[in-house]
Amino acid sequence: MTDDGGRWYRRFGAHLLLILLLIMLPVAGLILVTDCWQVKDALTAGDKLLRDQTEVSVVESVHLVDAGLKLFDQTLDPWMEEKFSPVLAEYERTGQDAGAMDLSRVREELGEGMELYIINESGIIEYTTYPPDLGLDFREIPYYLDRITEIRLGDAFVADRIMTESAGGVLRKYAYMPSPDHRYLFELGLICNATEADRYAPDYQTLKENLMQLSPALKEVRFYDRYGRIINVTESEGPVVSAAVNPAVIDIVEEGGSRTIVDEAAGTITRYIFVDLADPASPSDMSRIVELTYTTAPLAARIAEACLSHAIIVLFVGFGAYCIAVLVSRRITRPVRDLVDDVDRIAGGDLDHRIRVAAGTEFAHLSESIGVMVASLEGNIQRLRESEEVVRQYSTRLEDLVRERTDELEESSRTANLFLDIMVHDINNANTVAIGYTELLVGTLEGEQREMAEKMLASLKQSSAIVGRVTPLRRVREGDAVLVPMDLERVIREEAAAQPEVRVRYEGDPVDVLADDLLSEVFSNLIGNAAKFGGPDVAITIHVEERGEDVLVSVEDTGPGIPDATKGESFHRFRKGSESLAGEGLGLYICRMLIERYGGWIRADDRVEGFPEHGAAIRFTLKKAG
Repeated sequence: MTDDGGRWYRRFGAHLLLILLLIMLPVAGLILVTDCWQVKDALTAGDKLLRDQTEVSVVESVHLVDAGLKLFDQTLDPWMEEKFSPVLAEYERTGQDAGAMDLSRVREELGEGMELYIINESGIIEYTTYPPDLGLDFREIPYYLDRITEIRLGDAFVADRIMTESAGGVLRKYAYMPSPDHRYLFELGLICNATEADRYAPDYQTLKENLMQLSPALKEVRFYDRYGRIINVTESEGPVVSAAVNPAVIDIVEEGGSRTIVDEAAGTITRYIFVDLADPASPSDMSRIVELTYTTAPLAARIAEACLSHAIIVLFVGFGAYCIAVLVSRRITRPVRDLVDDVDRIAGGDLDHRIRVAAGTEFAHLSESIGVMVASLEGNIQRLRESEEVVRQYSTRLEDLVRERTDELEESSRTANLFLDIMVHDINNANTVAIGYTELLVGTLEGEQREMAEKMLASLKQSSAIVGRVTPLRRVREGDAVLVPMDLERVIREEAAAQPEVRVRYEGDPVDVLADDLLSEVFSNLIGNAAKFGGPDVAITIHVEERGEDVLVSVEDTGPGIPDATKGESFHRFRKGSESLAGEGLGLYICRMLIERYGGWIRADDRVEGFPEHGAAIRFTLKKAG
């Protein structure tokens, strides 16, 4: 509905209905969101628990497979130890000259499937019956070189595990025997045939199938050796080792831990688990790295399904709440509508009309109150007219009192300014004398006393600077400025010349700006701040650039810069820096007051954008004259 002025108002019933809905719907939505989060947390926790159980099963299964393979490996140890007899005999026959050994005859004595490798003191296969491994340098595998060197310097036979050779990719059982003079290490490699491969090779394909059945979210399982080569890349029964090396696996082996890689775009979680199978009795490290790739799609689908079902329930609940709210609002607003009709008749001039009393103590009390109000309305109108005259008289008198108080305040302000000028003058005189005597002390004292005198001199100079800022700050706060054209370049060069100990470089063209004689305070404070925080080696550059009706001024320095967290607060009153050289917090505040007085803005930036440590840049604008 609308009133006489055309303004539109909602009915009280609509307001009440809206309030009820605003109460019930957010509550229902909150319940939905809370329930969805609880369901999501429960499903996520269950999914993580299943992943943890899968990883525990993987580690236990790999250990179990390795323990079984180790038992089969050990059945070949006595037989391979006997095979070293013809090797040692041939070495003695040649007078312990490995180069003169008849390796072809030795290979025939060893039998089919057995190869001989002779490793010298440098860890290189110098002689062998297996040409692909000739010249293989074990110095590239430091831990393995240390182990075979220990065996070469010893006197015992050492059997290694069955593993895949690097050259041919076939299974071999290795064993080692040092030469009597410890110059060489003899190594025998027995090829495991196809029937033996089932017995000695790790069957990771079966383990992979079992793990995939255990965890529906498991997308892929891969096994790597400690060199980063994948094991069982095909469905064949024998171990097929890929020539490709996974660099992530190499990092995990070096760190000796596990790693998690989350790919949000692909919806996968990849876990690398290091299974330590190192055995001090075996030269080779049979440790494995298991790559488990989980897909988050099943979990996301379950979460979405749960949230959808809860949303449908909330929609039904919301519709029911709306129906209830409509009925309740109509029931509650009926007495209000009757009351509005009665008040409209009274407002139309029928002051004798009685308010209908509805059920409820509140409405009965409201009816009596309106009757009393109507009865006293006419008397109040007369009293208001009489009060208007009294108010008019008081208003005239109040204007006179305000004028008197204003004159008194202006006189008080002038007196306070006089006292302030006297106080500043006296303090400056005292500081000047104290600074002079302190400078004499600094020149005559030495050691710790000189340091104390220098600190006292610095404090006196800081006190003098504080007092010096009182006068310009008072002038800024006294009233509106009378702005006149001023030569900006002249003001800058005069302030730079006033501080000869600071290196200031000016870049810009001559330009006149609208300001007053306090403009020099801006450059005095900015140059002083840059010199104080930047140290003796700081370089200051002042750029002036015309931009339409404004002039952009940048005061840049090579000091420590201003942290991003304090840039916005640097120009507030009594805002100090966190450095040991932080001052009283008035310098930049005075600069902001003056620049705003001239109709411009001021801010703190980085000299090199994005690198606060490369120096600060204070930038502000001034209005161009004419």
